[in-house]
Amino acid sequence: MQTMSRAGAAAVVVAAWLVFAVAARPVAAQVSGRVQITDAGGRDAPDVGNAVVSIDGRGPRGRPVHVDMTLDSRQFRPRVVAVATGSTVRFPNNDPFNHNVFSLSEPNDFDLGLYGLHQSGSKRFSRPGLVRVYCNIHPGMSGFVVVLGNGWFTQPGADGSFTIPDVPPGRYTLRVWHERANEFSQEISVPEGGLSGVTVVMDASGYRPQAHKNKFGEDYGTARERY
Repeated sequence: MQTMSRAGAAAVVVAAWLVFAVAARPVAAQVSGRVQITDAGGRDAPDVGNAVVSIDGRGPRGRPVHVDMTLDSRQFRPRVVAVATGSTVRFPNNDPFNHNVFSLSEPNDFDLGLYGLHQSGSKRFSRPGLVRVYCNIHPGMSGFVVVLGNGWFTQPGADGSFTIPDVPPGRYTLRVWHERANEFSQEISVPEGGLSGVTVVMDASGYRPQAHKNKFGEDYGTARERY
């Protein structure tokens, strides 16, 4: 019988170690469930898709993207975007008049200045946090950019359902943000097969809109908007 060479023996040891390492590594699963937001009168909120579901933890770094939040008919469309740190949001203007997009939400505050139809400004978000976005000309315009530090986040579908993939077994904090309800947080334990059937109930029945300041930290004027 031939004796195995030292190189062959070393190769077998390395192969065996790799097999052990792969077998020992937790298999990532998914976390899924449904968000339900209740408006006044017990009605289901029509804008449940504007919620942002995220999981705290040392998860994988989210992939930076470029997304648009269009200025259209004095509205930000979409009203809410969720992005990973390092992402860039563009604000193209589809209205036949000027806008001045800004935010006072530190450390992601910015001011894009005045620009008109078919022009655009953009902002790269390098720090996690909630960014409240407004127009310095039109006080009724508001939008939100939610910047997340890892890749474990999503926005629900129109029916409130959500799925966050690639979550290894372990204990985490699940968070849900919506502009008209108090933030929801819950400790969750993800088993090897994943976690499903998570139910999130949020109450937006007491929401009352509040006026915000302009980019100078002052109240908007009372004169009627000309456009």
